[in-house]
Amino acid sequence: MLKYQELVNTLLDELAHGVYQKGDRLPTTPELCERYGVSNTTVKRAMDELELQGVVARRRGSGVYIKETTIAKGITARQGSISQQMTGMSTELEGTAQVLTSEVHDFSVVRPDDEIADKLGITTDEFVYHIVRVRLVDDLPKVVEYTYMPIALIPNLHESTLFASIYRYIERDLGLKIDSAHRTIKAVMPSDEERTWLHIGQGEPLLEVRQVAYLADGRPFEYSISRHTSDYEFYSISTR
Repeated sequence: MLKYQELVNTLLDELAHGVYQKGDRLPTTPELCERYGVSNTTVKRAMDELELQGVVARRRGSGVYIKETTIAKGITARQGSISQQMTGMSTELEGTAQVLTSEVHDFSVVRPDDEIADKLGITTDEFVYHIVRVRLVDDLPKVVEYTYMPIALIPNLHESTLFASIYRYIERDLGLKIDSAHRTIKAVMPSDEERTWLHIGQGEPLLEVRQVAYLADGRPFEYSISRHTSDYEFYSISTR
């Protein structure tokens, strides 16, 4: 195994075991060279690889930081579900004959609770958009999305955008680059309201996807909870 690969694996293991926490700045290149007995070139290649995997983000003039990604206990960053192909449903269905539409059930501005603020790397005194949408494919409801986005990072979001693609607005209108995400997936039972929105019967489970999505500079811009009907087909979920 090459030296830089050994360093990558060492840093991933240390991250998984809590040596480094989300948001931490990594030691400088000279400090890493001294600590691990490697060259500047080895450290640079290791940082390149960690950035490619979506684990760290470089900030010009500041250093290299661990992205705000929560690594589950006992799971290394390499095994975590960090998406390298961030797409929304609009992009997933492009080129198909299927038609995607949305029903917006809430679009409001709220103060985040402790959990949401922690996921988005902000304080509870800041404001976020709260968006509740049902996404329909060929008029059949497939997903309920509960989304939180910090207003300071995603300004001037209008309700009309919610009926189209929020991700397209972020990249094309705001000029921001969407990079990666950390996802957890589990089966859940729907609420009465969700059963009504999704036209499903009593006792039918949903597939819940909780996601924190990141810009290329490592800042989290979205915390979402999506609940999918059991027949929904994921067109692209990629992990590294």
